[in-house]
Amino acid sequence: MHTSHGGPYAVVLQDLHHIFGGRLQALVAYGDPQVTPALSLALVHAISTDDLNACASRASAWHRAGCATPLLLTRDEFAGSLDAFPLEYGEILDTHRVIHGNDPFSGLTIRDEDVRRECETHVKSLLLHLRENFIESRGRPVDVAALVTESAPAFAQLLRRLARLDGESPSTSQELTTYATNRIRLESRVVGDVLALTKTASVAGVDPARLFPDYLSAVEAMWQFVDHWRVE
Repeated sequence: MHTSHGGPYAVVLQDLHHIFGGRLQALVAYGDPQVTPALSLALVHAISTDDLNACASRASAWHRAGCATPLLLTRDEFAGSLDAFPLEYGEILDTHRVIHGNDPFSGLTIRDEDVRRECETHVKSLLLHLRENFIESRGRPVDVAALVTESAPAFAQLLRRLARLDGESPSTSQELTTYATNRIRLESRVVGDVLALTKTASVAGVDPARLFPDYLSAVEAMWQFVDHWRVE
């Protein structure tokens, strides 16, 4: 049994102990530990409406402590949802730190095909979003520029997810660009320009509106890639 009382999770752990008592199996932190609000997941035996009401009364205190409202699940619910949320739950599996209890994820794995399927859903969603909103913008350069800039983080996230599907973990924009160029056959200039827009809306030498056709082609290529993805 592991219990850590330090950090922003102390108040959350104390409250969950009070609310759930012996039904609290584990509390794990996940995600980037430097980012706030701090993310956590509590696994418990059963969740009642009274439990939810008690948690609701403490939510403001958790937020003041720098914590997001913890996800509440039973272990069976979590394990049974791995195929439905492989990307989101995969991040939890990969980055979790046990705050209380034993490691609740021992023996749990995520199938590559489930990850591929969710990546395909997100890529198709991005592509349809770009096409529809370009039409809605009437092609006005300022609106097209906003469309490209605002969707750039989703593009970057998709590339990271595809890299993860291939067993790679690029940590910089250059490494991500190299992956996209070598594995998906995207143009490095286009990928680099879109990734630059995730950091600032104004990049020297990059006109987001003029970038749109090549950006759209890159997303179309990502769709084809993930649709036919196989382990190399």
